[in-house]
Amino acid sequence: MEINSIKVGSIGAAGYTGGELIRLLLNHPNADIVFAQSSSNAGKLLSKVHSDLLGETDIVFSNTHHFDIDVLFFCAGHGEAKKFLLENEIPGHVKLIDIGNDFRLQKDAVTAGRTFVYGLPELQRELIKEKTSVANPGCFATTIQLGLLPLAKAGLLPQTIFTTGITGSTGAGQSLSATSHFSYRVNNISAYKTLTHQHNDEILQSLASLQPQAIGSQTATILNFVPWRGDFSRGIFISSQLHCEKDIDVLYEMYETYYETHPFVVVSKDTIHLKQVVNTNKCFVQLEKVGDTLVVHSALDNLLKGASGQAVQNMNLMFGLDETIGLKLKAASF
Repeated sequence: MEINSIKVGSIGAAGYTGGELIRLLLNHPNADIVFAQSSSNAGKLLSKVHSDLLGETDIVFSNTHHFDIDVLFFCAGHGEAKKFLLENEIPGHVKLIDIGNDFRLQKDAVTAGRTFVYGLPELQRELIKEKTSVANPGCFATTIQLGLLPLAKAGLLPQTIFTTGITGSTGAGQSLSATSHFSYRVNNISAYKTLTHQHNDEILQSLASLQPQAIGSQTATILNFVPWRGDFSRGIFISSQLHCEKDIDVLYEMYETYYETHPFVVVSKDTIHLKQVVNTNKCFVQLEKVGDTLVVHSALDNLLKGASGQAVQNMNLMFGLDETIGLKLKAASF
């Protein structure tokens, strides 16, 4: 079926992910933004909140919604999408994409008659194509999983994985807190949610789908994840350390084979860094090995491949489009 125009609505469009979604959809050849809802900004031009859109659109924020659309994106805070589903009767023809964490775990996937599929294309692209409701993965979860999926598929995950990751300030959202102020972030790094980050469960759920013994047995994989707050606005850089006896050349061949049909994951034998991926929908992956210790580095833009870019990628898949449409973005190297 040829898709000429996808009518799009979004809930909670004033935040970081909402703004990024709008930027992508305005330049998507098959998308038509019907409404962008924000109760606190209703009646304002989008460019009054997302100032980079000045001259790009005359759309104003809406305080209401309707279902004369093809797809609805949830960009509001966690818990809001589930509340919306329970309070509104959404027609079956309207596809749903939740950028929050309400439906990512299998135990939460069924709500108000909707069954959400976990929307990591590099894990279950074909299933996403068939579904009407998608739970977009978390930003840290996406970065960590893309570094580990080939190992899980090969059954090479050990019992213990040590992961450290650093994220920019946009990962905390627009709501102010002591640790999101400029005066705290500048020239500063700090750890938070050590070993207790909310993305751990979705990561282990995905890894177990490829390597079933990763959960639920005495040899269950344990992810020891320490996230850091970084002194920059965008991007995530992850380093996962684990025991692996395979030769690095064999591992690189395994990674390249796994990702050869996935356009947004680049496997590099050279050192990777954040500037290669910020402002793109790409994830870069690099391997390093000393003895039997393997370190997998992975990096992406938390607002794009880690959020709104991946959501548009899922929209493309759900409507039978090439998954790269509207997402061929260039990194800002300097």
